[in-house]
Amino acid sequence: MNKEPNKFKRYTVTSALPYANGPIHIGHLAGVYIPADIYCRYLRSIGEDVIFIGGSDEHGVPITIKARQQGVTPQDIVDKYHEIIKKSFKEFGISFDVYSRTSAKIHHETAQEFFKNLYDKGEFIEKTSENYFDEKENQFLADRYITGTCPNCDYEKAYGDQCENCGISLSPTELINPKSALSGNVPVLRETKHWFLPLDKYEPWLREWIVEGHKDDWKSNVYGQCKSWIDLGLKPRAVTRDLNWGIEVPVKGAEGKVLYVWFDAPIGYISATKELAKETGKDWEPYWKNEDSKLVHFIGKDNIVFHCIIFPSMLKKEGSYILPENVPANEFLNLENEKISTSNNWAVWLHEYLKEFPGKQDVLRYVLTANAPETKDNDFTWKDFQAKNNNELLAIFGNFVNRTIVLTQKYFAGKVPELNNLDEIDKTVINELKTFPDKIASSLEKYRFREAQAQMMNLARLGNKYLTETEPWKQIKTDESRVKTILNISLQICGNLSILCEPFLPFTADKLSKMLNLSKLKWKDAGNENILKNGHQLEKPTYLFEKIEDKAIEEQVQKLLDTKKENVANNVNPAKEDINYDDFAKLDIRTGTIIEAEKVPKTKKLLKLKIDTGIDERTVVSGIAEYYKAEDIIGKKVSILVNLASKKLRGIESNGMILMAENELGELCFVSPTQDFRNGSEVK
Repeated sequence: MNKEPNKFKRYTVTSALPYANGPIHIGHLAGVYIPADIYCRYLRSIGEDVIFIGGSDEHGVPITIKARQQGVTPQDIVDKYHEIIKKSFKEFGISFDVYSRTSAKIHHETAQEFFKNLYDKGEFIEKTSENYFDEKENQFLADRYITGTCPNCDYEKAYGDQCENCGISLSPTELINPKSALSGNVPVLRETKHWFLPLDKYEPWLREWIVEGHKDDWKSNVYGQCKSWIDLGLKPRAVTRDLNWGIEVPVKGAEGKVLYVWFDAPIGYISATKELAKETGKDWEPYWKNEDSKLVHFIGKDNIVFHCIIFPSMLKKEGSYILPENVPANEFLNLENEKISTSNNWAVWLHEYLKEFPGKQDVLRYVLTANAPETKDNDFTWKDFQAKNNNELLAIFGNFVNRTIVLTQKYFAGKVPELNNLDEIDKTVINELKTFPDKIASSLEKYRFREAQAQMMNLARLGNKYLTETEPWKQIKTDESRVKTILNISLQICGNLSILCEPFLPFTADKLSKMLNLSKLKWKDAGNENILKNGHQLEKPTYLFEKIEDKAIEEQVQKLLDTKKENVANNVNPAKEDINYDDFAKLDIRTGTIIEAEKVPKTKKLLKLKIDTGIDERTVVSGIAEYYKAEDIIGKKVSILVNLASKKLRGIESNGMILMAENELGELCFVSPTQDFRNGSEVK
């Protein structure tokens, strides 16, 4: 087998800990959990010692936000969603060896011990700094409690730690027009003491380890993001927070402070391994501390910095842990050409899918792997889901297996017939069959799961094509010996499929093995043209896949449309506080015409406009480039606020503001005169 040199005795595979503030959706599955599960199932099949670690992240600020919204405690939230997530993963076939949670006592103890080790070594910087404080709520604001405009891409709903539009990591003070997510008020800066991890001091080591050491084996999207971070210069990162929900900081003078979630969450992989060791009697330390162990993190692209720069720095400075060999992060999955949004319920939720498509776990696994966002963002549509089931799984894989076993039952009482004289087509198929285990393994070991699954399906295609071309149903009347050979080879392909499809389609593999009356085989058994011995008795065939009808798909599409309608109804902002006429009269709004327009370089949203206001011709910078092209709006009539104080945006002085309407999706349209009014006409 064309396998990587086995310098590793064991594998430690982690999957990103989902926030326990909501269920799992298809974006999580495609980005993290399906590829991680495929990899671990493959490793087990080739006989490797592997532990697959999962768990719920229960200390994130989103949990406290959800609890606040629902009027319950954070513990109530994490208890509810931890069980939903854990149950969904189990039903979906994600084969964790342990699924833990960060509210567990063993995790609190492990995280505090880790912090104390670094603290005692003098690795942290202790400093007093100014953090945002909500005077109305009388509390310091965690980064996710602060929203504002991203200084990089001008997205107006960026968080204090990250912009989810462009992906850049932020600090709260970098936001433009920051607001408290709790009260909506503008927060003030107040002094507070925290401990920081001095990432800037680790730059030389990180550059050597990542930029030089992993430029050839890490995915380009992962390597590129890491190199960009390091090239821009790293800054100390706070490891504590002023918050009443989380793991208490185990040092004097830290009362009322907890470990920052990005610090405690990855330590959850270690505490989960300890939990598994207690349950099984295994020693946990070799999986985390022996150099002959391979550590692999499966994550989404929004977690790259934490798993490639921050957590490795923590492990390195603690001194006794191994570092990740690879971090095969994926990009994002969209839904029906729109970004998945949990807050707007624009998602396909796993627990709902399992109820609405019972027994079809492998269909979703197959589609999400085929559309995996491995190198760029990709899209899931219900029509494509239906097509891949009906035209690939059913028409190719299922059709081949069903025809083969049905014909064997019909002609030979369900017993494997002997192999007789081989024609050229038989020899070609047998020789090609032998190549598939290595081809699939090679792709899996390079974390190319789409490619690996496509190769597995090519084996099913090979079988389907062979059966169609040899037509045993026609030859049975004249050449039974030839039919025996055809069905023997076809059954050997089925046997190989039962092994090679297992990482991708575990439920299908189990059903197929039972039909073939095979005990579970390993990867080393694949590539063999004699898996099923002559005379071996098969079980009666059942369908591996069922056709998905238009009605089922229409219901799912309608469900999303209903969600969108509901969002429209629910997302209309309430009227603002009353003002008197004198306040309104201060606004000088005029009709005008756009006479020049151009894109502001290196921005996503900004256009530089020249507008004839009837009073003068002035420059206005407007954030409308996502919805209007510069060349399309020259000559457009607009309404413009002309007495707004000038402001510099990206070095351009903007003198005024054009009026736009914004819907619940953030889409913009001009508030324009319906008649050709003279420029400078007042809007009253």
